[in-house]
Amino acid sequence: MTDAIGPIGSELPHFLVLYDGVCGLCSRTVSWLAARDGHRRLAFAPLQGETAARLRERHPEIPAGLDSVVYVEPGGVHLRSKAFLHLSRHLEPPWCWAYRLRWLPALPLDLAYLLVARVRYRVWGRSETCRVPDGARADRLLP
Repeated sequence: MTDAIGPIGSELPHFLVLYDGVCGLCSRTVSWLAARDGHRRLAFAPLQGETAARLRERHPEIPAGLDSVVYVEPGGVHLRSKAFLHLSRHLEPPWCWAYRLRWLPALPLDLAYLLVARVRYRVWGRSETCRVPDGARADRLLP
């Protein structure tokens, strides 16, 4: 028997955010999201890790590159700006209201996203390894 991701015993959370684990902006964003996810529904994993590699086997639309945030839920996989709009439903108000904008076309939103992605290392820095969040959030970080 299997779950949506793999064999029983290796289940993954239903709502998973994949991010660039060495990006300063991405690490800060994960901390920000976790702090506003009052019901603790979201889990996080670096795109460089084994969780993302496992998910790529099941969802080839997950990019191998590190320039996209990915939100995986039972209903599908969302990239870049759409990832943020879809995962926002798990956040506390007023942030959850962004979910209502998910119908907007991705192209204009992704243009802004790609601009930020291009300069993120220069502006927010890059670490040599994935940053581990503080103790309250560490249990939601997968390898």
